[in-house]
Amino acid sequence: MAIPKPFAHAGFLSYLETLDDTAAPRPAGAALSPLLARLLWPGDGAARSGEVVGDLIRLLQARRTMLQVAFETEQVADELRRYQKFAKPGQPSPHIVQLRRQQATTRLACSQSRQAFVQACAAFVRDAGIEVPPRVALEVFVGRWIEINLPGDVAPADGLAGRVDPQA
Repeated sequence: MAIPKPFAHAGFLSYLETLDDTAAPRPAGAALSPLLARLLWPGDGAARSGEVVGDLIRLLQARRTMLQVAFETEQVADELRRYQKFAKPGQPSPHIVQLRRQQATTRLACSQSRQAFVQACAAFVRDAGIEVPPRVALEVFVGRWIEINLPGDVAPADGLAGRVDPQA
C-alpha cells in the first residue's frame, strides 16, 4: 500500500487558520514572497483583507482535498487492475464489482474536488487582484503560483503564533 505524499503547505495552512482579525505576527522561519506579504499584511496600515485570507484558506483546503482524492482514485484503479488481470472470463466476481463501484465513486469525488478547486482559484484570483495570463488554465496558473509564492517549509508544530518576524 502506497503512502500518500504529505501536503507541502499544511503548516502554512494551519498558520492561516489560526489567524484572527487582530494584528498577528508573520510566520518566522518562512520566506514569504513580496506579493503574498502584500496580500496578507498591507503596508499602508490598512487592516488585512479577511476575504483574501479566507479565499487563500479555502484554496489550500481545496488543493489538499483534490490531491488526497486523486491519490485515492489511483489506489482504487491500481487495485482494480491487479484483480482484473487474473479474473476468469465471464461474469465478474462480487469483489471486482465492488471495486468498480468504488472506482466510480472516487472518480466522482475527484471531479467534484477539482471543481471546488477551480471555484476557489477563481475567488482567490478575483479578490487578490492577480492577473492570469491569457491562454493559461486558471488551475494550472494558481497551482504554479502556490508553489512559487507560498512557503512549504513551515512545520505545523512550529508555534508560529508566538513568534514575531524582526522585519515586521
